[in-house]
Amino acid sequence: MSVKRIVANLEGDPDTAQNFYGELLGLEVRMDMGWIRTYGSAEDMTVQMSVMMQGGSNTPVPDLSIEVDDVDAILEKAKEMGIAIEYGPADEPWGVRRFFVRDPFGKLVNILMHA
Repeated sequence: MSVKRIVANLEGDPDTAQNFYGELLGLEVRMDMGWIRTYGSAEDMTVQMSVMMQGGSNTPVPDLSIEVDDVDAILEKAKEMGIAIEYGPADEPWGVRRFFVRDPFGKLVNILMHA
């Protein structure tokens, strides 16, 4: 037996999620049943989850971590969209560049790329 994927499930209106997860992050709708909408990328997704006592650099633990290929482009787009930056951008000593924002449901999202 092997785990194929882990999906974070957030409570909220699927239409409200589109601006943040669809527009800002460019994720594609992979399934939409009205009451649930699943977002993903065209690329293969890996199975990963973390359990943390703090979010690194003494930040709060984020609800989600989303790795992107160009963190600065997403950062600029977030600013253009009026999304408040809660932390960063920061080049962390463990080799990632990242920033934190809140999604439309108040979840803290760590958007990062490996240096």
